[in-house]
Amino acid sequence: MTERIERVKRYLEERRHRAFRRELTAEELDEILPAIRDRSLSWMRRHTLRLKLFLERETPVLLPDTHIYGMRTIVSFPDIISAEEMAELKEKYYVHEKGKVTNLSWDVLTVLRDGLEGRRKKLMDGRQEDGEFVDCVLEIIDAVERFADRYAQALEGSGQAQEGEKLSRIVRRGAVTMEEAFQLFRILHFTLWCTDCYHNTLGRFDQWLLPFYRHDLETGIVTKESALEMIEDFFLSFNWDSDLYYSLAWGDNGQSLVIGGMLPDGSDGTNELTEMTLTAARELRQIDPKINLRVSKATPIELFETGTELTKIGLGFPQYSNDDVVIPCLEHWGYETADARDYCIAACWEFIVPNVAMDIPNIGGLPIAEVVRETIAEHLEECETMDELTQFVRQALRKKAEEMAEQVKNLFLEPAPFLSMLMGDYLERGSDISRGAKYNNYGFHGTGLSCGADQLAAVERYVFGERSITKKQLLTGMENDFETDKKLQWILRNKAPKMGRDESANEMGAALLDWFAQALEGLRNDRGGIFRGGTGTAMYYVWHGEHLPATADGRGAGEYLPANFSPSLFLTGAGPLSVLLGFSPESLLRTSNGGPMTLEIHDQVFKEKESIRKVAELVRAYIAAGGHQLQLNAVNSEKLRAAQEEPEKYQDLIVRVWGWSGHFVELDKCYQDQVVKRVEFGI
Repeated sequence: MTERIERVKRYLEERRHRAFRRELTAEELDEILPAIRDRSLSWMRRHTLRLKLFLERETPVLLPDTHIYGMRTIVSFPDIISAEEMAELKEKYYVHEKGKVTNLSWDVLTVLRDGLEGRRKKLMDGRQEDGEFVDCVLEIIDAVERFADRYAQALEGSGQAQEGEKLSRIVRRGAVTMEEAFQLFRILHFTLWCTDCYHNTLGRFDQWLLPFYRHDLETGIVTKESALEMIEDFFLSFNWDSDLYYSLAWGDNGQSLVIGGMLPDGSDGTNELTEMTLTAARELRQIDPKINLRVSKATPIELFETGTELTKIGLGFPQYSNDDVVIPCLEHWGYETADARDYCIAACWEFIVPNVAMDIPNIGGLPIAEVVRETIAEHLEECETMDELTQFVRQALRKKAEEMAEQVKNLFLEPAPFLSMLMGDYLERGSDISRGAKYNNYGFHGTGLSCGADQLAAVERYVFGERSITKKQLLTGMENDFETDKKLQWILRNKAPKMGRDESANEMGAALLDWFAQALEGLRNDRGGIFRGGTGTAMYYVWHGEHLPATADGRGAGEYLPANFSPSLFLTGAGPLSVLLGFSPESLLRTSNGGPMTLEIHDQVFKEKESIRKVAELVRAYIAAGGHQLQLNAVNSEKLRAAQEEPEKYQDLIVRVWGWSGHFVELDKCYQDQVVKRVEFGI
């Protein structure tokens, strides 16, 4: 890391940039609110007006030492939809989250080369199906160019007229060099957040940057060392505003990038920027951007070792995605091969296709653990065999899937003209992406899988196998939270089969995933898309757990579920390899909406000399076994508990939460507690 980048990093970490922030005044709100909530205007017009007013009120700030300009100063800006209006919408439509277009990956390389004037030309040369859309995009282009010009004027006022002229030029005419590409991306990314289209990814970073990097190398503009400095400056810019992009916690903001992996033509996309990205993230130690590394069984061990260096310092990434599983799964769901090979990551870990998809990969969570629990409670008494019980489970999963599919019909989405301008062919079509795209699929998370598998495995062994536990005994324990039978709870928690350790539970987990996939087959959303099943939980591991009564695996009422595709919080006597192999069933080829195997490695492991190689081999073993996605946390529960007691001493402690990394002391206690309870493994 150069001295300049160290200064930028120190300025950021000391939070001196926050001195430039402000809240809107009462007078400003009195002017803004009636304008953007004028019901005589269409949603498209209101969305456009809000963005224009936001950009007009932003104050250009030139932070010291950085060469990337565009820091947000307004802390919050009102939504175009009031609480009253949202309530009205929910009476007529299904509203996912805030009703915004989110979690899309735009056509980065094309837009960076085009500049906004290039996009304007494509719009005017296109079919112009929707005149209002055309007008709004033109207004937005003008507004963004004016915003960039104000930064240019600030640069000129500080004695950097040449830099100011360059900024205005690249926003209009596009980028040629790396530095220009970074600056233009920053302006566009900044504007996207201002539109309230949240969870904005960086796409396939080492692919879209490569032409600019090679141009600069060939022309002598950069060396590898100075290119790394530029990348680090760019990465730091994502942390200026990250605390403002708040979902459920600081860090849950979707600023993820993807490196490595297969290209649309089938060749390997790993390049010199792949490792440079990992180096930059390791040196900076920031929660943004989050790094996702695409790998396969052909990936050399050296790349896994480089990734493990980031795990060692506690960043919680890179997150690994297995092309050998993900691409065939996307093809199974109907994505064309070239599109499937070009996949990247949404906010956390959901697999999305850039440029041409209006997928909503996180539209709901199917509570597998609850479905299994309720099936046991309702039907165990009448079943004479395990096969009879599992037939009821399959029927219940299908019924739940149908109910959820019905709930998400008649979807409301606010138009997103600026984001549409950045996507594929939407300018040529003259149509907003909120109306649909080439792919319009929805994703359901399958939550509490290991809890569901462990419940079924326990019933199979003790009720139908050994017959050491009666149906009545088990059902009574589940009903009264094991209050009168603590021995039963102890057996179910500590002796019963567990996914990741016992083959019977592994088989149940694989079967549950198969049944989940089958439950979704044939279901269609009202946009013509399918429903994709996945192994993630997002925040549902807390939400679904809090409201779930005691389960047949010994879990008590209200206890949290494991996060994502992870073993029971009660698992003992299993090594990490056993767990990874137990969580790599072939059924992932039909359930890879996303949701990583989440494994906690005790941070003491990394004090061993051979730790990097051992952990890298472990990751490679999971990929070779057919695991679809993996994230590792280097944690120490004693340190985490100490941070809960004295947070001021652990401000820099980072953990992987569910699909994102955040500062541990900034998390709500429910999320802190779940991380503390996770099983820690040695190697």
